[in-house]
Amino acid sequence: MARPLWFVNILKWLYPSRRIFAKMTRLPVIGQVVDYLFFRKDEIIYLPKDNTVAVQENLEDPTSMVLPSQVVDHFIQQATHHWIMDFCICREGEGCRDYPHDLGCIFLGESVTKINSDLGRRVTKEEALQHARRCREAGLVHTIGRNRLDAVWLGAFPSRKLMTICNCCPCCCLWGLVPHLSPTIGDKITKMPGVQVSVNERCTGCGECLNGICAMEAVEWKDGKAVINGACRGCGRCVEICPQDAIHLTIQGSQSLENTVTRISPLLDLG
Repeated sequence: MARPLWFVNILKWLYPSRRIFAKMTRLPVIGQVVDYLFFRKDEIIYLPKDNTVAVQENLEDPTSMVLPSQVVDHFIQQATHHWIMDFCICREGEGCRDYPHDLGCIFLGESVTKINSDLGRRVTKEEALQHARRCREAGLVHTIGRNRLDAVWLGAFPSRKLMTICNCCPCCCLWGLVPHLSPTIGDKITKMPGVQVSVNERCTGCGECLNGICAMEAVEWKDGKAVINGACRGCGRCVEICPQDAIHLTIQGSQSLENTVTRISPLLDLG
């Protein structure tokens, strides 16, 4: 059943309190209930920004390198139903001043037919591809996968027929809650297979990458230098911000794109 606008407006009003709710999932019983109701069978993958992927010198043809955005384009091409939200509920709820509010999520699959038409619109494949490009040009990071929470708040069931392509900013994205969520839930938000982020000898310890850049709290300070820890989801924002070109993001293996698609595909039925 499609959710009415008043319900969505309540969610926006509650959004600034999201960290309180996230921390509650660390309580054993509450965490188990929240996981079952809103996240069961989910997997959401962060896709690095295309421009942050280092071109490996041993590639015979650099133009053949894997671009993370190809994962988004693949599923848009495969799906038979496409929906664009007219707004980002995260940025509107937080009152974001740095990124556009009108670049909302892309939803794919038959369940989009259940979404309230006041929240967005059905589009063609070409329009969905164009929207994804606009999001990347605005500096947003894609996350993609199955997210039952979206099916719940949109009233768009079954959740296995709803793919979410979220376009995340560093300041307001829901998945900035990962450090506060129970590990059972937080571990469902992962990085793209093959992605590695590392700091090289150029690091001068300027601290730019520590200034609220990483929502996962994956950048640490050690012996006067930046260190990337295991919480990294490989979005590439720290790579982009580093003035010394000291942080590199690489995608190991020529099958990374196929492996990403293979991980996500069994979770969903896009028609």
